[in-house]
Amino acid sequence: MTTSTSRQNGNGRRGELRDFLRSRRARITPEDVGLPGGGRRRTPGLRREEVAVLAGVGSSWYMWLEQGRDIKVSEQVLDAIARALRMSGAERAHLYRLAGLNPPRSAPSGRPEITAELRRVLETWLPNPAYVLDRWWNVVAVNDAAEEVFSFSRAEPNCLVAYFTAGPYRSRFRAWEQFAPTVVAQFRADAADHADDPRYAELVAELSGRSPEFAELWDRHDVLEDTAVTKEIDHPVVGCLTFEHSTLRLASRSDMRLILQSPLPGTDTAEKVGRLLARREARAHVRLAETG
Repeated sequence: MTTSTSRQNGNGRRGELRDFLRSRRARITPEDVGLPGGGRRRTPGLRREEVAVLAGVGSSWYMWLEQGRDIKVSEQVLDAIARALRMSGAERAHLYRLAGLNPPRSAPSGRPEITAELRRVLETWLPNPAYVLDRWWNVVAVNDAAEEVFSFSRAEPNCLVAYFTAGPYRSRFRAWEQFAPTVVAQFRADAADHADDPRYAELVAELSGRSPEFAELWDRHDVLEDTAVTKEIDHPVVGCLTFEHSTLRLASRSDMRLILQSPLPGTDTAEKVGRLLARREARAHVRLAETG
């Protein structure tokens, strides 16, 4: 990108910032924030000086910011302005971007919620495997095909830990040694995105103590983003299964991801997965008959 283009982009962003701040200021009355209303106002909403007082910043500095001048801003000041203008989480993130900063990631709201809509996505993906991971790579939801293909263990719900320490799970992955560095590098990228989350350090310490292979790969400091890859699974019943592996981030829950497995065209994987699901259904009918 040329210097002139960068300057044009910066000017455009500062103009957007100016208009955005003015619009947020215009929608709030003094009474909304506990200030005296005073007399008639030429424009609706708060005055710039009032926003500056509420945010604890200098009036001149805030005026320069709203005028779109090229000034330095900090996360602390942007947070104070967002609070003063009663911005939502999306508005606060937008403010950060317009100011040229990366918005902070929102903290997960407790236990991952598997909504009815997400359940329907998993079921709609049948007869192909699909599952959901939380931010620490715990398996939090699966469809029937994923359960049959991967045999996720309730005793070890974290697929990263299982990948390195659980023999039956680990042995299903062909070319394990080839993909293990990629797995660790992708986990490091996630850990860096949540550097203040102590659970990542706990997982790394646990795995480093249990798996010398993980410890050696972690010490490389390699980093990779999610990539679409082809994976081969050795299933104890139907043999080799070959999938195209895709990862989708959930817009409504950035701390969760949807993993979709598609049978590789030109292989017999789809037919074999169909056989596994037929066996599963037959077992269910047997149990139903026994309990009936």
